[in-house]
Amino acid sequence: MRGALSWHFLRLYLLVLLFFSANSILNVIIPLRGESLGASNTTIGIIMGAYLFTTMFFRPWAGHMIQKHGPIKVLRIILIINGFALILYTFTGLEGYLFARMLQGVSTAFFSMALQIGIIDALPEEDRSQGISLYSLFSYVPGIMGPLLALGIWQAGDMNYFTVVMIAIAISTGLFGYCAKMDKNTDPPVPSHPEQRVNMFTSFSQLVKNPFLFKCSVLMLISSIVFGAITFFIPLYAMQLKSGNAGIYLMLQAGTVVFARFALRKKIPSDGKWHSSFIMGIMLVLAISAQCVSYSITGGPIFFYLGAILMGVAQALIYPTLTTYLTFVLQKVNRNVLLGLFIAMADLGVSLGGVIMGPLADLFSYSSMYMICAILAVAMVIFSYDRRKIFVEVATRES
Repeated sequence: MRGALSWHFLRLYLLVLLFFSANSILNVIIPLRGESLGASNTTIGIIMGAYLFTTMFFRPWAGHMIQKHGPIKVLRIILIINGFALILYTFTGLEGYLFARMLQGVSTAFFSMALQIGIIDALPEEDRSQGISLYSLFSYVPGIMGPLLALGIWQAGDMNYFTVVMIAIAISTGLFGYCAKMDKNTDPPVPSHPEQRVNMFTSFSQLVKNPFLFKCSVLMLISSIVFGAITFFIPLYAMQLKSGNAGIYLMLQAGTVVFARFALRKKIPSDGKWHSSFIMGIMLVLAISAQCVSYSITGGPIFFYLGAILMGVAQALIYPTLTTYLTFVLQKVNRNVLLGLFIAMADLGVSLGGVIMGPLADLFSYSSMYMICAILAVAMVIFSYDRRKIFVEVATRES
């Protein structure tokens, strides 16, 4: 196999699978552990959101440092920090969870940027969407069995199992990552120059000034708020349903993401043009899925699990579609930093899904909170439409 499915890239995808396997367990254990300790939805949302809120701040810097020092050196250091964060969960309470989530956030910022930049730079243009899609696919594979494993650990009532699993993940990820290799074209450090240093510190203004980055960032931000609200509060919402099971929901959602990412990877546009109808369709699926979850408190488990499948389809398509588009239209001289900002908006959105939606769930209900998510997604259907010349006719802006 060649291109995005070559053995060289498959080894990187397996590293991604190991790295993100801990989160599929922590996303279930932390809310349940927090509730057992008497924490409110607001507190749980802050602890869960601290992970990607921290990641958001470090994304642009990560893109700059990786471009300067090369991904391998950064990767090996960051895996040590990630291992320490995972072990920290095994012997601390809620305060320690907050600090561990922040350490995980720093680790994820550098890890994901190193892997994605390496994949983008190593693959030809026509294979970029496949590479990014497969990277995202393997980051979701742990979500198929991880939630069920987490529920099994929790129901067993013995947190020693949790300790063993976290330590095993930390060690295996570190050993596998230490042996990872990047393409020779992306491994050597890329010297920075004054123009790149200016871009590093002034790039935040591009979130508004650059029309491509602005549109993609807003869409990713709102979508991620919905994804975050689902991830953080489904374990608690499912307890209110007569026949709902959080483990089955998260397994269905993750399984759909994995299947859709692989089956539809060649359908994702990779031509540098804005496909309004395609993106509007994704946002409509997201809106319907959130409304299904909201209505399931009345309609029953059919709507609950249908929402999981539709949510998985939306998650599978929105991130690789927008990321691939930006790799074409952003100028190459500061593309890594601006991509870091875009991914930071995804991190911020997931974080806000806990920080903002948690208090809304406390004030109203989980069902009402998910209805608000559906309304936000409907607004993005309208926002996705764009027929401006710079969007529909641009093929590349890398030069």
